[in-house]
This record gives sequence, C-alpha cells and structure tokens, in this order.
Amino acid sequence: MWARTVWAKAVRARAVWAWVRVLGGAGIIAFLLWRLGTGPFLDGLRGIDVWALLAATGIGVLTTVACAWRWRLVARGLGVRLPLRTAVAAYYRSQFINTTLPGGVLGDVHRALRHGRDVGDVGRAVRAVVLERFAGQVVQVAIAVVMLLALPSPVRSRMPEAAAVLAVVGLGAVLLAWMRPGTTGSRVARALRTAAADLRSGLFSRRNGPGIVLASAVVVAGHLATFLVTARAAGATAPLTRLAPLGLLILLAMTVPLNVGGWGPREGAAAWAFGAAGLSATLGVSTAVVYGVLALVATAPGAGVLVMRWMARIRVGRSTPQPPIRCAPAGVRQENAIHG
Repeated sequence: MWARTVWAKAVRARAVWAWVRVLGGAGIIAFLLWRLGTGPFLDGLRGIDVWALLAATGIGVLTTVACAWRWRLVARGLGVRLPLRTAVAAYYRSQFINTTLPGGVLGDVHRALRHGRDVGDVGRAVRAVVLERFAGQVVQVAIAVVMLLALPSPVRSRMPEAAAVLAVVGLGAVLLAWMRPGTTGSRVARALRTAAADLRSGLFSRRNGPGIVLASAVVVAGHLATFLVTARAAGATAPLTRLAPLGLLILLAMTVPLNVGGWGPREGAAAWAFGAAGLSATLGVSTAVVYGVLALVATAPGAGVLVMRWMARIRVGRSTPQPPIRCAPAGVRQENAIHG
C-alpha cells in the first residue's frame, strides 16, 4: 500500500512538472508577443534563406556526430557497447524529438530507454545518457565563463562571482568522483558510490576524458556558429566579438527545461541579452526565431530515422509467421463436448 502511494505521488509530481514546463515556455512567448508584437517573429521567418539552411544543416551534421561520439565514449567507460553508426542515428532521432515535443528532454529519455533495451541493461544505459549530457553542459558552461570573462557582455561584471561558484561545484564533483567507498549499506550511500564509480570510469578516465572534452568543445563551437549564422540572417550587423557572448548566454538559457519544443527561454534570453547589449530586443527575438527554425531543419534527419524504424517494425511484423491453428480430430472434439 505504501509503495502504491509513493508511486502515485511520483506520477502526479511528474505530470505537474510537465505542465509547469509547457506553461512556462508558453508564458514567455505570450509575454514577448504582448510586449513586442508579432513583428519580430515574422521578421525572423522572412530572414531565412537557402544559404542559412544549408549552413545549419552542415553544422548540424558535425555537431551530431560529435555528440554521438561523446555518448559512445561515455557508454564505453560504463561497459556498454555502442557502435558509432547506431549512436549517430539515435542522436538524430533524439534531437528531433527534443526539438518538436515539449520539455526538451523526451528525446534523451527515449534514446536512453531504447539503448538500454537493445543492450539488456536499462539502468546503465540511462546513466550513460545522463553523464553524456552532464559532460556537455559542464564543458559548455566552462567555455561560456571563459569567453564571457574575456569579451564584453551584459553579464561581464558578474562573471567573477559566477566563476567562483562554478569552481566550488566542480571541485565537489571531482571529490565525489574520487571518494572511497564507505562501509554503510544505505540506499543513499550505494547511490553515491555508483555515481562516483560512473564519474571515474565514464568521464574522468584517461582513456575517455580528453575525447569527451574535445567532442563537447566541437559541439559548443558548432552551436555558436549556428547562432552567428542566424544572427546575420536576422539582420544583425554587429561584430562577431560582440555577438558571440550573446550567443553563449542564449545557449545557456536553452538548457532551461521550461519550453515548448525548444521555444520560450531562448526567445526571452535573446530579447534581454540583445537589449542589454545595446541592440534591440526585437532583433534578439528575430535571431532566436531564426535559430529555432534552423535547429529544426538541422535535426530533420531524425524524422527519417523514426520513419525507417517504424517501417522496419512493420516489415518484421509482416514477415513473422503466425502459428497455425490446429483442430482436434472429430472424435476428440465429440468426447470433449460430451465431458464439457
């Protein structure tokens, strides 16, 4: 009875959080529409051209392969087999789901569960995806801190305090990774030991660590390059050294899980960052709109992966022979009828 109550509360909490994420992203978009009107959104759509689409697609291939390689390295560190070709296809599918569905994480959940069922170890596969995304976020934040300290931005005066907080958090993660297993058998202690072992083998090992950092840096550079392409397509003429810090701030805002298919925090952060940097908030929203469209186009191959998977299931279902229906002899049927 207690387990059922706990499970019911957990399900209700997840449902509430899902609604909070959707309503949060929709609320940000509604606020921007109220303050700025539909003009920035329409201007962003009009600014998209063929060259921007091609550039975003090409950069998307590079960043997706880098993400898949990072995931493969982490999975290998945890002892889970993951071919690079499979990882690339799954990552494209994951990105497409993240871009088209609310929350921005459903694709990662699907990727983890699918891989776990394929290898027969859902728990380890889920932990590999969590660590892979965690590693990407850590490298992105580190690059953002360095660039925001070096280049002029609206938050440059606050970056020393932010860097100090992040250093403390990073030190705590390192200490957790190298902590010695304790003697207690509590559930919390076991979880801490598992997390420490995963960090050591999945992220901080000499075999995987450099590759994970390199792949994450390529991903951040690709996302930033996509933002600069979108800014130019939206009509921004400021120097790249002025636009790059704004792009990093917007990329950090995109990690906030209050969105509707990726829309919401990105547009709000763009409006604030561009306005605080002396550029217009409308230009910021237009840039974010272009980025959203180009991101969707760059992840479009994921839709093809979903369709191919669906068609493969249909073919397997049709080719699977159905067991024949055997009828009992007449005498047996009559005897069963009598005794029945």
